[in-house]
Amino acid sequence: MSKILKFLMASLVLFLLGCGDDANKKNAVNNAEGASKNVVYKVGSSADYPPFEYLDENNKIVGFEIDLLNEITKKTGIKFDVANMSFDGLISALKTGKIDIAISGMSATDERRKSVDFTKPYYFSENLFIRKKGSDVNKDNLKDKKISAQVGTLQEEAAKSITTKSIPAENVAAAIMSLNAGKIDVVLTDSPIGVEYLKQNPDLEEFLRVPDGTEGFAMAFD
Repeated sequence: MSKILKFLMASLVLFLLGCGDDANKKNAVNNAEGASKNVVYKVGSSADYPPFEYLDENNKIVGFEIDLLNEITKKTGIKFDVANMSFDGLISALKTGKIDIAISGMSATDERRKSVDFTKPYYFSENLFIRKKGSDVNKDNLKDKKISAQVGTLQEEAAKSITTKSIPAENVAAAIMSLNAGKIDVVLTDSPIGVEYLKQNPDLEEFLRVPDGTEGFAMAFD
């Protein structure tokens, strides 16, 4: 992906958030309209991360980040074709040219910046810890507990730093199932995703939030 498009997308994110002065907003839109002619950008997203992206009853990818892409299309004419893929495969898909953009609740970490570039952040999150109600798990005994997080995520790395009993899961839904089944003690995930799963699982509860130490969620490019 060209440096021009990286700059363009960063400008668009700022524009959609209402940042910058009117002249910069207008310039970003004009540049976007010129860059988008007859081009459809391939986007990779892991549609198991509600409310950011998930599959609706019609098996269509929807969510906050999809709404963001749709808003960019509406404002600028840039078009996107979104494909569902595993989160841990997004960066490799960027590197091999299978996709142009990754947008999937991805935090812009220093380690990921070694492989890809990011736009300015559009959302800031925290790490959220989930346990069964009535559990004796707390922030002081986490090092002795089985903690599960989605493979390839920042939370997986955080779990490894806390305990030697970290257990990777294919996705957050799988980790939640393991917690309900008593196979693990804790699920560690991004706070907005965890809140969504808690709504669907009344026997579970949040017991700890901590900063995730990143610059926030951003779109990734190669």
